[in-house]
Amino acid sequence: MTIENETGIILVAPHRFPNVDRERALAERLRREIVVAEDQASFRAHMAEAEVVMMTPYAKMTAEEFGLLRRCKAVVRYGVGYDNIDVAAANRLGVPVTIVPDTASEEVASHALAMGLALARRIPQGHAAIGAGEWAGVIGLDAPKLSNLRVGVVGTGRIGRLVATWWAAIGAKVHAFDPISTFKDVTAASLKQVLEESDVVSLHLPLTDETRHLISAEVLKRMRRNAVIINVSRGGLIDEEALAAALRAGTIAGAGLDTFAQEPLPAGHPLRDAPNTLFTPHVAWRSTTSLDALQEQAVERARRALQGEPLPDLVTR
Repeated sequence: MTIENETGIILVAPHRFPNVDRERALAERLRREIVVAEDQASFRAHMAEAEVVMMTPYAKMTAEEFGLLRRCKAVVRYGVGYDNIDVAAANRLGVPVTIVPDTASEEVASHALAMGLALARRIPQGHAAIGAGEWAGVIGLDAPKLSNLRVGVVGTGRIGRLVATWWAAIGAKVHAFDPISTFKDVTAASLKQVLEESDVVSLHLPLTDETRHLISAEVLKRMRRNAVIINVSRGGLIDEEALAAALRAGTIAGAGLDTFAQEPLPAGHPLRDAPNTLFTPHVAWRSTTSLDALQEQAVERARRALQGEPLPDLVTR
């Protein structure tokens, strides 16, 4: 919803960037005010003034927020995930939502590969044993050698394809499933096969109503006992309480997670003391170049919106 011939502010959601110098420079160049929200409440308070909303993972654009907009030309999401944006509400109001999809594909894919290799070789178990004053015990006796390792990739977008290619290149047996995309050079399999017949399950899907809790308690029961799960996509893909219970029971061999349903991971969360895990704080996308690329491309999309130019990578109709 827009009001003709009126300008508004550039509204930046709560963030954890070192700075928003690029965003401030854009505002100065186009003679706009910029507001950087400190929390969801201040973010909501400036919706009516927002000409462009720049979204991070640390805020939400629900139907209520969209209902407060009065002159918004676009919502720009830093990064590829947009599960914190009500796209249906955006469509109803005619507010375009654009994402920045390809600034860190290599970084995220390499993070997933590193986690998968470490867990497949039972490195967390070995580290924990030495820290506890123990020794090898039975650690690693259930780990297939690399050439026998079956890796299942769920989701074959940019990141999933890289992960599948790299696993195959180092000698693992790879099969993959994607509900929409077609792919080659990797063996296609059903979702059931990928989840139940893999030693490493690597998730590379968006979070939707259909994919939420894809890894459920029931799925965990059907997976290989020696299997490990990698998730660098969205925390809601996994039922975290069920995963924590499976890890404690030893019915799943390990988990590598960079994303969680609630971030930061709350104190007392059942995953915090679950065994055989590798956790990172949603940093798989980071590198010496990724942050600059992400902010530059987000700012470029904001500029396009403010100057009436077509927007790339729209997730709205």
